[in-house]
Amino acid sequence: MSTFKPRPAADFGFEQILYEKGDWVARVTINRPEVYNCYSAQTLQEMTIAFRDAAWDDTVAVVVLTGAGEKAFCTGGDVAEYQSQYLKRPRDYWKYMGLFHDCHDQLRKIGKPVIARINGIVAGGGNEFNMACDLAVMADHATIRQVGTKVGSVAAGGATQWLPIMVGDRRAREMLFTCDPIDAKTALDWGLVNRVVPYAELDAAVDVLAQKLIDKFPECTRYTKEAVNYWKDLSWSATIGHARDWLSLHFATLEPWEGMTAFVEKRKPDYRGIRRKAAEGGSSEFVWGPYVGACGSCGAKGIPADFAFCGNCGAALEKVPVGAPAGASNGR
Repeated sequence: MSTFKPRPAADFGFEQILYEKGDWVARVTINRPEVYNCYSAQTLQEMTIAFRDAAWDDTVAVVVLTGAGEKAFCTGGDVAEYQSQYLKRPRDYWKYMGLFHDCHDQLRKIGKPVIARINGIVAGGGNEFNMACDLAVMADHATIRQVGTKVGSVAAGGATQWLPIMVGDRRAREMLFTCDPIDAKTALDWGLVNRVVPYAELDAAVDVLAQKLIDKFPECTRYTKEAVNYWKDLSWSATIGHARDWLSLHFATLEPWEGMTAFVEKRKPDYRGIRRKAAEGGSSEFVWGPYVGACGSCGAKGIPADFAFCGNCGAALEKVPVGAPAGASNGR
């Protein structure tokens, strides 16, 4: 009996993805349409398990990755989860990025061609999963965009690494800096997808492509995938560890707090307010200023510079210049 025994798809009991196998094709569907198929920590874990099973299953020749419904393929990480958990515990975002890293590695190293079935909006990390796939078929109503600099993050989980390889340096910078969506025709012209079809023809087009892949030698296909992944793997391995650490530390600062809180509150982030704070000599890195204040009444230290009162004893505080050394404030 093989050590690497696959299981029937129905045995896994996944809650946030759908997993199906049959006729040489495995289908992994992010099943969170109510939040535009964004992925949570649980989603990433379930996807990783499904990808590993598909890799081990010799009855699977092709994998199809998609999202439930017709509105969204995947809109990246769950910002509500980020805002509620990782802004409070940035070190947990480092753990979360470990799940993200493992999921991407399992997908890229799955040993079989993967088709992205793009059924709707692709945003943020959703495009990073699209680019991790080998081929993509896109419905003509769908769009693709990066959103990192819009929400207080950096798209360093594949986009900063792979977009320049796939669409060219200037186009990559435009997508990453402006966060503007590109339509299906542009995605096809730029090489982000292989086919664009009406939504009603999406499944048929994916199936035609899958059948072509099934009728090829599996070991030759596996090594071809590994060889073609060279530049993706090189840029990924050289940067993803740094991105994981930097993003985790960045979660303790103002930009992600403002961007993700604004997202949850359904308002526009105060981009220019942050710029003005820096231009006027204030702190653009901390929500309430750097931790330079101290209370003369109770001796508390590390109080944010913008606080008017001590959070420990309630005493009024003197205003501390941003450039002042820690502990420079006096209470009354």
